[in-house]
Amino acid sequence: MKVQSILPTPNPNAFKFVIDQPMTRGGQTRSYGKPEDARNDVLAIGMFAVPGVETLFFCENFVTVSMTAKSDWRGVAEQVTRLLETHADGGETTDASAGMAHGCGSHGHASPSAPSHDNPLATFPRGGDPEMLSRINSLLDDRVRPALAGDGGGLEVLGLDGKTLVIRYQGACGSCPSSTSGTMMAIQNLLQSEVDEELVVTMG
Repeated sequence: MKVQSILPTPNPNAFKFVIDQPMTRGGQTRSYGKPEDARNDVLAIGMFAVPGVETLFFCENFVTVSMTAKSDWRGVAEQVTRLLETHADGGETTDASAGMAHGCGSHGHASPSAPSHDNPLATFPRGGDPEMLSRINSLLDDRVRPALAGDGGGLEVLGLDGKTLVIRYQGACGSCPSSTSGTMMAIQNLLQSEVDEELVVTMG
């Protein structure tokens, strides 16, 4: 595979590596918050070995790498690029369900038959209305996830407790201050307008 470009994101400590071939299958994502989460993903394990790498987010044609504030981003970028361009299988895991979550700006949904700690759909419905969750995810696919993917990020729906929707940001959005304020309020306003005026969005 070839790294076509390395793009900055709204998060100053995260960079988006755009690749010339799919990084995931079926429009799904892989999100790892620590090396232990990536034990079934050879490529991710290699990336976590790069000094300074904190989190990884794989989505269709890009991977977002978040790093520590004190890390040398040029050194990280060079090593991550080398790993990506010498990796032959498009970053697939030894266990296809490992780290998989909802689609990144696409309409594909993760399979509930392959539970994992990073797969929010594996636990649906947990105290939530399946029909409402489906409407919420469809709306997020159409109006929210594509914009987040453009900035190197993503969004997981962790569950619905009554009228409270619990979400978690991925990739560049995970540690970006704007994600926990303006963006979350915009998502809540959208869902209140299109799904249910009593819905409240909170971070999980």
